[in-house]
Amino acid sequence: MQALPAGWRTRFAPAPTGYLHLGHLVNAIHVWGIARAFGGSVVLRIEDHDRTRCKPEYELALLEDLGWLGLVPDHGSLESYGVRHLRHDLEPHPLRQSDNDPRYRSALTELEAQGLVYPCRCTRREIADLVSRAPGEEARYPGTCRDCPSGETDTAARRVRMEVCAQHFDDLRLGRVSQTPAQQCGDVLVRDRHGSWTYQFAVSVDDTVSPIHVVIRGEDLLASTGRQIQLARMLGREEPPLYLHHGLLLREDGAKLSKTTHDTSLRERRSGGATPEALLGEAAFRAGLTPSANPLSVARLSSLFR
Repeated sequence: MQALPAGWRTRFAPAPTGYLHLGHLVNAIHVWGIARAFGGSVVLRIEDHDRTRCKPEYELALLEDLGWLGLVPDHGSLESYGVRHLRHDLEPHPLRQSDNDPRYRSALTELEAQGLVYPCRCTRREIADLVSRAPGEEARYPGTCRDCPSGETDTAARRVRMEVCAQHFDDLRLGRVSQTPAQQCGDVLVRDRHGSWTYQFAVSVDDTVSPIHVVIRGEDLLASTGRQIQLARMLGREEPPLYLHHGLLLREDGAKLSKTTHDTSLRERRSGGATPEALLGEAAFRAGLTPSANPLSVARLSSLFR
């Protein structure tokens, strides 16, 4: 592990759009294990920026599952989140994205002052129809609305102009990586037509404000890193976090585990009699961190990374 500042922080940041599954547990093992092995602390952040898909019952479920597993965060206690849905007179939680609209509005205003923001009326289908790409390749926004008069604001959607410049970073697992977001994805959508903040924007702001020093996540999000670094730099963050993108658990057809495809949830396994140690051991084995699927305790997670 590279030199890290004293009191460095990482984060576990689930989206409450379904129940946690073994893929989430693999991420949690990396987050808690690396933090405990190298003197860091874990922030629990609820990424419910997409208000059309996130539900309170899923948030409560994931909090219960983390408590049952023994995965206790150092910042953002499980109790501080859970009571929100029992008492509606509590203050908004500083680590729940849906409670932090003013934070994102302030960041958007900062970018608007730099002349970097414009309204966009394009739908995903329209963009897909306009852009030719190879199978599995990301659709690059072609800049259709870039030159529309800024006074026309009949849509809530906003994009940020991305200067053509390479972003370089060292991944703690994959090594040196270079990405040019302007060529990769084009101008980044930061608020959609429903008024919801996008993942790319919300995490860039949150990782800067928190701050988060090491981002540990699955390699399916590797392509997002350069644009998040560039957005954070536009907002004044000179040094980006360190990143570690770990491998994913895959289904037999080669697709990653997903809540949307109803892959077996931890709650189902739990109700079927599985213990926390059994699930941690299975997840660690399937992630290639242990030679067998023997039960594994939370206290032993750090030993996987020393």
